[in-house]
Amino acid sequence: MGVPMSYECFDVEIADNIAHVKLNRPEKRNAMNPAFWREFPEIIGDIDNNARARVIVISSTGPHFSAGLDLSMFSGGDETPRESLDKNQRAVSSYNHILHMQKSFNCLEACRMPVLVAIQGGAFGGGVDLATACDIRYATEDAFLVIQEINIALTADVGTFPRLVKLIPEGIVRELAYTGRAMPAAEAKEAGLVNRVFADQAAMLDGVMDIAREIASKAPVAVYGSKRMINYARDHSTEDALDYISIWNTSMMNSEEILEAINAKGEKRPGEFVDLPRRRGA
Repeated sequence: MGVPMSYECFDVEIADNIAHVKLNRPEKRNAMNPAFWREFPEIIGDIDNNARARVIVISSTGPHFSAGLDLSMFSGGDETPRESLDKNQRAVSSYNHILHMQKSFNCLEACRMPVLVAIQGGAFGGGVDLATACDIRYATEDAFLVIQEINIALTADVGTFPRLVKLIPEGIVRELAYTGRAMPAAEAKEAGLVNRVFADQAAMLDGVMDIAREIASKAPVAVYGSKRMINYARDHSTEDALDYISIWNTSMMNSEEILEAINAKGEKRPGEFVDLPRRRGA
């Protein structure tokens, strides 16, 4: 990433076109404090805007992926104390606070490269929000996911429901949401929420990095286009999605890249593809 950057909640390593972003507050079970919500979109935005990698892997440290929202967030963190605001101001402040957290994970879908997440132990509340915003999910055998908000008299509001109902059957989402029970990794795989379950975290990281290297070996513009088309198809009609891919490929398809991919495969060598450009203004 050029000059190393220091973060309170994360370690970031970039090598071989793979950006590895690690939650790194294991002593706090990687609870999401105010610094988390500032740093996470900054990190993802920097990788994406400056095309520092071709794929992003998110993992964690310690026994649990994330305990979810840090309790300090309920008091507004480092914002103006709620007690000093009147009723209407508190409502607007709360609304803006939720939008801020939602935006912190929306960056994963807006990111031009695929994002893979590796989950060990528990993913509670915000951990589920994070995982569902990623492109692909993997887990260890001891992993589990909990829509924790119902257990503390809240309704999940950072992104779980809009995304989860598009990933697994609605009836399962409702059961998890209403009961607050843990969904173990085996059940998550059976439901299609995670792609693969590994024996332990070391095996999971090895396997996920292998998948990331395979993705990184493909033409970045074509991978970016695939992500855009999948997201668009998920949210639009088949007719609209077909029209959009036609327009996209008309403007984006590169015959030189296609020929390079064919030749590289025939010659049994890695392809040499152009990287994504930096975003304007980055």
